[in-house]
Amino acid sequence: MKDILQELHDRRENARLGGGQKRIDAQHAKGKLTARERIELLLDEGSFEEYDTFKAHRCTDFGMENNRPYGDGVVTGWGTINGRMVYVFSQDFTVLGGSVSETHAEKICKIMDMAVQNGAPVIGLNDSGGARIQEGVAALGGYAEIFQRNIMASGVVPQISVIMGPCAGGAVYSPAMTDFIFMVKDSSYMFVTGPDVVKTVTNEVVTAEELGGASTHTKKSSVADGAFENDVEALAEVRRLVDFLPLNNREKPPVRPFFDDVDRIETSLDTIIPENPNMPYDMKELIHKVADEGDFYEIQADFAGNIITGFMRLEGQTVGVVANQPMVLAGCLDIDSSRKAARFVRFCDCFEIPILTFVDVPGFLPGTSQEYGGVIKHGAKLLFAYGEATVPKVTVITRKAYGGAYDVMASKHLRGDVNYAWPTAEIAVMGAKGATEIIHRADLGDADKIAAHTKEYEDRFANPFVAAERGFIDEVIQPKSTRRRVSKAFAMLRNKQLTNPWKKHDNIPL
Repeated sequence: MKDILQELHDRRENARLGGGQKRIDAQHAKGKLTARERIELLLDEGSFEEYDTFKAHRCTDFGMENNRPYGDGVVTGWGTINGRMVYVFSQDFTVLGGSVSETHAEKICKIMDMAVQNGAPVIGLNDSGGARIQEGVAALGGYAEIFQRNIMASGVVPQISVIMGPCAGGAVYSPAMTDFIFMVKDSSYMFVTGPDVVKTVTNEVVTAEELGGASTHTKKSSVADGAFENDVEALAEVRRLVDFLPLNNREKPPVRPFFDDVDRIETSLDTIIPENPNMPYDMKELIHKVADEGDFYEIQADFAGNIITGFMRLEGQTVGVVANQPMVLAGCLDIDSSRKAARFVRFCDCFEIPILTFVDVPGFLPGTSQEYGGVIKHGAKLLFAYGEATVPKVTVITRKAYGGAYDVMASKHLRGDVNYAWPTAEIAVMGAKGATEIIHRADLGDADKIAAHTKEYEDRFANPFVAAERGFIDEVIQPKSTRRRVSKAFAMLRNKQLTNPWKKHDNIPL
């Protein structure tokens, strides 16, 4: 018996070494942690239960039968984050470059199947050189098996990808289908074709960092939701995100203890809106002042800054926040902001996370580049996302809500449950100046008349009361009482029941 136990111990130690000490040292030299070190940081201490420790590939081509390391380049299993169950896979770059083989994919598929069956999030720590070339189509088949499970798990359990090294070729499509993607600055990159292929085919000379680094994907492409300085920070932020999310689509998001007064009055909000309607202010200040303990977890902070998305808590309960940001492009909606917010709203709706919308939007960004880029269809994505969402929706219009953008931003007409406005709200088809120049075109040469007409239009429409008279606004509230009013609204909506007509699925304007 002792011999067998010793053999088990030795084999385990061998598996834990991955590609050997030399390769572990090389991984550390690049500022990267090993697959197992990452899991230790991500999960609660001592909670990790590993599966398939001794699984090895079955390839016999190109001398591969002589190189069959345990684990086959990925560590899989489950554990807890702050006591709540998650499934995790962590690719091991020290073993055959973390390349995906048929058996490597089987390990990942096993825990994804368990996650869907048992209702817990899947977190993938990606660090792989791509498909294992020696296995050919078997490796590609493995990728497709993972893709299919990403699709089946979508909207059932939260899926989070952390890119902690290379992720290239077909490998990028698995993270792309997950709910959140985080990257590590200077040590991770994603692209469909690498710099060498790009140079051969298009003659473009580009570095891996420029082509698919963290900065590229958080600021330009919007593929990634956030980028962090190193492995340790990235994993800490993933832990923080998981705390906001439900385990699956059949559970409500977690409720945390809170130490903030629900009736807290924020008098500074009464003066946050500048006297000049063209002056910006920081919408994030409002979000922080409404949230429990001022805690706000922003998603895609570096992309489409004219709209803010993220999670806060009210009375300890998770709430998704969408807010126009007057500091960027005056808070206009455009292609990028519509896509960003639509994706976020749909995620919240998948997982029964209520949505709070702060509105200060002068309209859609005009111009040929927007029209040629399809702003009509992209704007419709956000409209569609809000309209189909059945979760509790509370909207606060702080200042401008003009034209079609008023409709799009969770208006009453898109089944907004509670729609508030501050006294500073201006709800109209367009701004006073533009409206006056259309209505009183005959007086355009007379500056005094135009000024008088503009004043008349402002007095009549540049306020929330016309909309309130029609019931499109439920109440005009004092800015300082926003936290109390919004919290009460969500408390009232906790048992909301709303279902859409039966359908196989919708056809969102992609």
